[in-house]
Amino acid sequence: MQTRSIRIKTLAAAIALAAAGAGAVAPGAAHAEKVLRIAMTAGDIPRTLGQPDQGFEGNRFTGIPMYDGLTQWDLSKKDEASVLIPALAVSWEVDGADKTKWVFKLRPGVKFHDGSAFNADAVVWNVGKVLDKSAPQFDASQVGVTASRMPTLKSARKIDDLTVELTTSEPDSFLPINLTNLYMASPAQWNKKLAEVPASVTDPAERSQKAWAAFAADASGTGPFKMSKFVPRERLEVVKYDAYWDEKRRPKIDRVVMLPLPEANSRTAALMSGQVDWIEAPAPDAFEAIKSRGFVIYSNEQPHVWPWQLSFKEGSPWLDQRVRQAANLCVNRGELKQLLGGMMGEPKGTVPPGHPWWGDPKFAIKYDPDAARKLMADAGYSKAKPVKVKVQTSASGSGQMQPLPMNEFVQQNLKDCYFDVSFDVVEWNTLFTNWRKGAKDPSANGSDAINVSFAAMDPFFAIVRFVSTKTFPPASNNWGYFGNAEIDGLIKDARTTFTPAERDAALAKLHARVVEEAPFVWIAHDVGPRAISPKVKGVVQPKSWFIDIATMSMD
Repeated sequence: MQTRSIRIKTLAAAIALAAAGAGAVAPGAAHAEKVLRIAMTAGDIPRTLGQPDQGFEGNRFTGIPMYDGLTQWDLSKKDEASVLIPALAVSWEVDGADKTKWVFKLRPGVKFHDGSAFNADAVVWNVGKVLDKSAPQFDASQVGVTASRMPTLKSARKIDDLTVELTTSEPDSFLPINLTNLYMASPAQWNKKLAEVPASVTDPAERSQKAWAAFAADASGTGPFKMSKFVPRERLEVVKYDAYWDEKRRPKIDRVVMLPLPEANSRTAALMSGQVDWIEAPAPDAFEAIKSRGFVIYSNEQPHVWPWQLSFKEGSPWLDQRVRQAANLCVNRGELKQLLGGMMGEPKGTVPPGHPWWGDPKFAIKYDPDAARKLMADAGYSKAKPVKVKVQTSASGSGQMQPLPMNEFVQQNLKDCYFDVSFDVVEWNTLFTNWRKGAKDPSANGSDAINVSFAAMDPFFAIVRFVSTKTFPPASNNWGYFGNAEIDGLIKDARTTFTPAERDAALAKLHARVVEEAPFVWIAHDVGPRAISPKVKGVVQPKSWFIDIATMSMD
């Protein structure tokens, strides 16, 4: 309790400091500094060294503002799905004769925040930081949040200053999408920090670790904002980078302050009292009060799934398909949506009907408790003999919506269908780490399912990493060890198809079979609710997990 009390006081002090600093006028300044203060759901500042942690909230708040990838998502539209667009690469194509090789043409004239040039050497260096164990800059701590998101990338080779060749372990049409997750950090800045490591530290891995730790506190990317102040566990401040390469995204806001505030009620109170300007995932029962104070609640359909991912290890109750399908039929998603103030989509699968990857599965996800009880009875369960399942979840975190009340709601639903559900509640970053270790690892603590929300923007993220036998832990996020030869064949068909329409058709077949097999209990689709002060202008809530702060302004 003492640690928790200290933590709350620390966060309160950080919020008060952010509030006090808003609108400050520097000596000699012509106008008040425009400061945007954001309360995140994360319990800590996402890592700032290039590859963020804290799930995709890390990408949202320390990745996209401070860094760029070779490719990026178009976050400029609210009425259309986000699509892949060029970023630090202006074009790319796969080799017609060898589809494991890709050539990327790089954007000329780009500078890192430290003034050094972005070029092909920087790309090779950044690939090496997560894939080449012999490279001086290799950082094992960045591998887990990166390699699992681009599992086929093998190496990078410089062709000339503005051209690189990337090689994959197998033909993979998903690679350009996966590369949105590889952020380009400055090799020059890292080498500067390495040179400051005492000569008495001789172990290469330890030297690299110390250099990265120093880099994280004085980071350098190519993004629209650059680091100004970093206090671990308390606050991150970034300021506009006037020399950013994309004129359309050169920031109008002078400074952004990001604060970790994992409790929904605390975030809501901070907004209502004027201590912050923006909160992620407001408390649902406060929506009307928030709006009555003039704040704006933004939401939109987005490719984001809030599920239970099920275990297929020996002895798991989910090995029986009837039990998996029964759980999907016993969740009253309409009532859950009401509990969340309407801020939820009701899933029919990982993607909705009408999506190019839908595929019209034969099993329909809906609320039908009578059908669920029949399936459970056929599987040998009853009110007197329920099936026991344990679910590992978190109390907050990136995209976790309102995890405790949502899980308790589902727990009560499933009780009516002969399920006896218990929970193992852990800290978000711990949950995210456990997700990569798998259901067979001691970190699962005997859990039969894990509740980690995920983005469904690209084929690998949406489907493949959860159902391929090649993505069992630690390779990627197939936590439950689900997979079979049929599914692997459908994945291969999609991955080796380089024509978009034909690839979509292959993915539709894959998605349909996954829904029928039900390796998840699909519970909700997030709509990304966030409450923002009316002082913040130009807010575009895209149909994406992400949002672009760079194009916003403030009164």
